[in-house]
Amino acid sequence: MQRSVGAGRIAVKAGPDGRTRLDALHQKANAKIRIPKAYGTALEAVLINTAGGLTGGDRLDWSAAAGAGTHLAIATQACERIYKSAGGTAQQTTRLDVGAGARLDWLPQETILFDDSGLDRSIEIDMAPDAAFVGLETLVLGRAAMGETVRRTHLRDRWRIRRAGQLIHADNVRLDGDATALADGPATLAGCTAIATLVHVAPGDDEQRAALSERLRAALAPMTAGALQVGVSAFAGKCVVRLMAPDAYRLRPLAIAALSILRDGAPLPAVWRS
Repeated sequence: MQRSVGAGRIAVKAGPDGRTRLDALHQKANAKIRIPKAYGTALEAVLINTAGGLTGGDRLDWSAAAGAGTHLAIATQACERIYKSAGGTAQQTTRLDVGAGARLDWLPQETILFDDSGLDRSIEIDMAPDAAFVGLETLVLGRAAMGETVRRTHLRDRWRIRRAGQLIHADNVRLDGDATALADGPATLAGCTAIATLVHVAPGDDEQRAALSERLRAALAPMTAGALQVGVSAFAGKCVVRLMAPDAYRLRPLAIAALSILRDGAPLPAVWRS
């Protein structure tokens, strides 16, 4: 069967005026990168999978490098869809390098898992000692508005963040088999079908990270009525936020509010607001 194998890479550098400028761009097959005009301090890049989604046997690789003193914000044009597989799993890898004094914001829109889908995904981030990173990943089990139920799925999701070569964040998620039973468990998703993880790593001390955590808790607390759940923790040089909701519609405002705080009020890329 025909399969898609795409790869996209972007690198940015600081120009003579200090603004972030494109340094290198590579696109292969269905992986496309577009750079819309932006008026903020960051160079914005939009990732596009022209295949319309991933299924078993597909592979999609993204990589980005933010050079010294730059600010790169990366988003996806739309939600990534992981469709029913006729055999095997889809493979997606992301590698991000953040140079000295640089900042990279990884802001893809939701990844939607369909019934009988399979996805193995990994995210590797390497940071300089004084670099900054904000990352978001959101997983949705089916489209609630379409009445979809994900009964079976295979997901392996792996995060690794290193700072000055030292591992500071490792996160593994695995869903395999009966997704309904896994989602209903009180120690897993407690009936929620939309989950998000946000990670913030930036220069600063434990006191600053604790203050950031308190700001997040105070801002998100009024929004967590009903089945919405929020967890915020600061440790080992980072701040981690976990969000869960019954569906993506109710999760998205929580994620946007958290991102606003973690990104110092900077507006999200335009694709998030369209």
